[in-house]
Amino acid sequence: QVQLIESGGGLVQAGGSLRLSCAASGDTWTYCNMGWFRRASGKEREFVAAISCNGANTYYADSVKGRFTMSKFNALNTVYLQMNSLKPEDTAVYYCAAGRVEGWPRSDMYDFWGQGTQVTVSS
Repeated sequence: QVQLIESGGGLVQAGGSLRLSCAASGDTWTYCNMGWFRRASGKEREFVAAISCNGANTYYADSVKGRFTMSKFNALNTVYLQMNSLKPEDTAVYYCAAGRVEGWPRSDMYDFWGQGTQVTVSS
């Protein structure tokens, strides 16, 4: 099993930046493919970014590409999402996820999920 705890969310004005962190514990050697998803109020959960176990491959949704950067620090079992040039449409609860499979991310590829952290971007 893997436990995931997100942090770093908050309120920011449009154009600002936030850095989200996801601390993982448990069988992170097996469930080492990591993803970030978000769910805006009243909307479906959507993919944001993902990174492979070794960090060599990253994937980004078109809506965030060039603005968000995902990285990982394996020694601390932690992944990050650096969010720049934030837009009001980025407002959502952001979830960290862990899974066994690498590929273009879908939510059903992930086995474990964090509790989420709220990101609010004001107009």
